[in-house]
Amino acid sequence: MPVGLIALALGGFGIGLTEFVIAGLLPDVAADFGVSEASAGWFISGYALAVVVGALGLTAAVTRLERKPVLAGLLVLFIAGNLLSATAADYWPMMLGRIIAALSHGAFFGIGAVVAAGMVPPSKKAGAIALMFTGLTAANVLGVPFGTLLGQAAGWRATFWAITAIGVAALVGILALVPRSAGETEKAGSLRSELTAFRSGQVWLSIVVTILGFGGMFGAFTYIAYTLTEVSGFAASTVPWLLIVFGIGLFAGNTLGGKAADRNVDRTLLVVLAVLAVVLVAFAVTAGNQILTVISLVLMGGFGFATVPGLQMRVMKYAPEAPTLASGANIGAFNVGNALGAWLGGVTITAGQGYTSPIWAGAAITLLGLAVMAYAAAAARQSAARTEVQAEAPVEAADALRL
Repeated sequence: MPVGLIALALGGFGIGLTEFVIAGLLPDVAADFGVSEASAGWFISGYALAVVVGALGLTAAVTRLERKPVLAGLLVLFIAGNLLSATAADYWPMMLGRIIAALSHGAFFGIGAVVAAGMVPPSKKAGAIALMFTGLTAANVLGVPFGTLLGQAAGWRATFWAITAIGVAALVGILALVPRSAGETEKAGSLRSELTAFRSGQVWLSIVVTILGFGGMFGAFTYIAYTLTEVSGFAASTVPWLLIVFGIGLFAGNTLGGKAADRNVDRTLLVVLAVLAVVLVAFAVTAGNQILTVISLVLMGGFGFATVPGLQMRVMKYAPEAPTLASGANIGAFNVGNALGAWLGGVTITAGQGYTSPIWAGAAITLLGLAVMAYAAAAARQSAARTEVQAEAPVEAADALRL
């Protein structure tokens, strides 16, 4: 395992903690600022939308620069945003801090995925991407629960101070451990040439699957603290420990999903999305049962994050001439899904549908993602078959001439 992957995972850990820890602290933040659940939910939706801007805008702006210095610069931006969140006096400064931190998110993972894939042989690319995203899953297994515990014990601001310190450590790790040559074997061309990747219908289909597939899981996760306390009947003090259970599922799903995607990306995504939809429906139905809720948390995290390496690998596969921008765009798509799921969940709660309604909404979004994935896989098979027939035709013609 290249040691540079550890540095990328460390950066992913800090960024993942920033994105997800707010879900466990949402009731505390909402109470401190005196806003509703739905308004507090915009700390998640606003973050996700800012990720999209950064994933596209920043990635496009730096696509011709050396990737290691870019990754370091993105972490500086991340540190500044979390420092502002830690010191925010009211709602809007906190929102600004979330947005600044989010701008680094998409470009970091988008460029980081290309760097990770460039460190290993072609047959291990999805696994390397999964290893980089292990930092994201570790943030959920360890960071989010203990960040929530820290926030409950010392105030939610303490959690953001801790995240700021992690950002500094991640910056040092990137500078020390990532080779300058990583991901530089194929220099990017002009922005115009990078944009040619988006002429591919499969790239767009992959992005739509990312939005819907990941949005379904995240829609259910955004308001999970309310579901666990108000529906399942858990005490607020147990939420961090339940998030560890969820995080264990994320870790296992990300690892196994990466290995499966290395064998067959489309088949893996079809199976995982189908099972995820079933898990979400089952969770919505059984959320009042604490034992079944714990099982659902593990499965939701596992199958939700099992999609990540395959979705990222798929968009890079169909954009070989512009993997950096396509990768960044897909990271943006993950966060469009986050925003969509969080927004729709907030709408259902505001409409009085209860705290299981975001899970039902997530199941519906996931089913849409499965349908798009099935169409994309079928179109890819047909295209491959046509290409094979066209390749065989000249050979058959040459054989006929020899006869």
